[in-house]
Amino acid sequence: MTATRLHLALAALMGFAGVALLAAAAHVAIDPGHVQTAGQMLLFHASVVIGATAARKGGHLHDLLARIALSAIMVGAALFAADLARRGFGGEALFPRAAPTGGWFMLAGWLGLAVAAVTAKRS
Repeated sequence: MTATRLHLALAALMGFAGVALLAAAAHVAIDPGHVQTAGQMLLFHASVVIGATAARKGGHLHDLLARIALSAIMVGAALFAADLARRGFGGEALFPRAAPTGGWFMLAGWLGLAVAAVTAKRS
């Protein structure tokens, strides 16, 4: 499977999980605020992954840097959302500092996308 297909498939799963978490926040969560934030984080970043993947395929982003940045964003969003969801449903963290670690991954990914944009080869 190519990086493009993998990123798009994972972005779709992030979107699915985001919608499911938002529904759960409205109906079954012990702490709906945490679960709602987790769902929103996944939905926001799923859109970013889809858009940036299209930009990468269109030659608007440095290919390797963009793939690394997108992977960092997805890992970060997953860690962040999983930690918040675990807190919202069970009251416990996924593991110590999971949400901040996920946040740092997302920040690194966003910076990586910026670098990928300014270093892309001109067509």
